[in-house]
Amino acid sequence: MRSKLLAVAAVLALGATARAEGLTKGTPELKSATALAFGPNGVLFVGDSAGATVFAIDTGDAKAAGDKPVNVEKIDGKVAAALGVTEKEVKVNDVKVNPASGNVYLAVTRGAGAGTAALVRATRDGAVEAVALKDVPFAKVALPNPFEPKDAKDRRTRAESITSMAFVGGKLYVAGLSSEEFASTLRAIAYPFKDADKGSAIEIYHGAHGAVETRSPIRTFVPYKIGGEENIMASYTCTPLVKIPVSELKSGAKVKGVTIAELGNRNQPLDMIAYTKDGKDFLLSANSAHGVIKIPTTEFGSAKEISAKVANTAGPAYEKITELKDVVQLDKFDDARAVILVKTASGFDLKTVPLP
Repeated sequence: MRSKLLAVAAVLALGATARAEGLTKGTPELKSATALAFGPNGVLFVGDSAGATVFAIDTGDAKAAGDKPVNVEKIDGKVAAALGVTEKEVKVNDVKVNPASGNVYLAVTRGAGAGTAALVRATRDGAVEAVALKDVPFAKVALPNPFEPKDAKDRRTRAESITSMAFVGGKLYVAGLSSEEFASTLRAIAYPFKDADKGSAIEIYHGAHGAVETRSPIRTFVPYKIGGEENIMASYTCTPLVKIPVSELKSGAKVKGVTIAELGNRNQPLDMIAYTKDGKDFLLSANSAHGVIKIPTTEFGSAKEISAKVANTAGPAYEKITELKDVVQLDKFDDARAVILVKTASGFDLKTVPLP
């Protein structure tokens, strides 16, 4: 019995060490919380565009909470109550599921105007609670060349310094804008953090616009392997779908992404996940104008590069998921379900739904 207890203690100590590696106890001073991603053992990455910084925060939430779905009606009201503000003073910027526990985390702007940053957790039992940020293990890394608008005519904002993040293979991939001439930037930051380099400048051909673009940010992306090679599948405004080989992402490199689909003009991609169903892989994308669409990945490796103007859509066919309406955020909940944030007539609902 004693040997078993010692073995269990050793395993728990090893897990705590792995989780806390590179982290120091303190209070992360978030100026904003605009994008989220999860790393190992409940470590939450928070993109702070206003501060041009990425934080890694140990949530201490690494115990599996079962398979109960998370469904919270009028979650904006419950978030407001947890933060001590009114519903009108709450803006949800991102939603991510903690794969270690299954609880759902929300990046929030609290208060009027620029507001302040907050993190909120919706648990499997339906509780909505503020995530404590005082005296927690954390680390941070500053982005060396954050974007700043040069004049009032530039419709881009500092918030686009960090637009989307994902963790895979020991690295945190961060998309957004930089101050470089080729402003669209994708960074690969090793974790535990040391320093962030200037990232790779991303060039794409935008079929709907009939032009090469280097100034528009990736709006949302997912890592996805094509033929065994890791790629970033990136979606931009109006709405090219682009594959970017991870192997080409090096500091200062100018990387040409391959546009393989045009999903329709006058549209903003909002969120995207990859999943497997019935032995086949798909991307699921939530959009401002086109709703939720399901894209088979079978043609991603062989799809012809789009390098000339297209009238409307082009590339691999996709399916509109009409039963999912007004989805503004989504994430993979487990192998069979997704969690979605849905805009309603009275606010926002958080729902768990089957993967289509």
